[in-house]
Amino acid sequence: MPELPEVETSVNGIKPWLEGKTIKQITIHNDALRWQIPAELAHNYTHLKITKIARRAKYILIHLDDSQTIIIHLGMSGSLSLLQNNSTLLKHDHFEMIMHDGTRLRYNDPRRFGCILVTKDYQKHRLMVKLGPEPLSSEFDGHYLKQKAKNKTQAVKNFIMDGKIVVGVGNIYASEALYTAGIKPSKSAKKVSLQKYNLLAKAIKTTLAKAIQAGGTTLKDFHNADGKAGYFAQELKVYGKENQPCPHCSAPIVKMIIGQRSSFYCKKCQS
Repeated sequence: MPELPEVETSVNGIKPWLEGKTIKQITIHNDALRWQIPAELAHNYTHLKITKIARRAKYILIHLDDSQTIIIHLGMSGSLSLLQNNSTLLKHDHFEMIMHDGTRLRYNDPRRFGCILVTKDYQKHRLMVKLGPEPLSSEFDGHYLKQKAKNKTQAVKNFIMDGKIVVGVGNIYASEALYTAGIKPSKSAKKVSLQKYNLLAKAIKTTLAKAIQAGGTTLKDFHNADGKAGYFAQELKVYGKENQPCPHCSAPIVKMIIGQRSSFYCKKCQS
């Protein structure tokens, strides 16, 4: 599943090609995503200018000059492609936006868990209104985590993956950040010290920033808007490394299931 770094990479890939340009045509080839693509997109949004493209959590926001916003979520297997010509449609191409200069943005999603919606006030949209802070913002730090963890008995890994606590810390990056901070993924959130939460907040920021710089992590489905894979997978220290030696102490990396997700950690380095 594309996580925050992959979504940020997608935004950075399409911004230079689409910001400031005017929409000529929108075509919905198949509206059957997680929620039906609004038919109005194909009829009411031509001749509008794209004023800004941004990210909130794992959502791509395409802001238009009529103050409306197109919200795109890549789901489990969604991807965006930039094209300069009318190339043959691929299987699972659901949506296409064509600019006046001929640039095309296509959305492909084999598993159809993504979504394309439109809203007048994205900050009040039901998908956005309860989201926690961005992990790379100044608002997010160890004190914030410690405060939110009060009375939380859930595993700390599930705690930092809760979008109401902080957005965009998916399974891969949670495992990596917890390893860097020396925290066992299954430890109760309320039992993690402030000192450890300071280390964890810093580790989350560092891990995500490095992943964005590397273009994301390609393990199965994700590719950038230009079709290239992300390379952060080469930097992973524990995720997917079961029985391989810990980079720090050489003890074998252990796999456990937390909240129906695979988690990886070192018994010696994380407690």
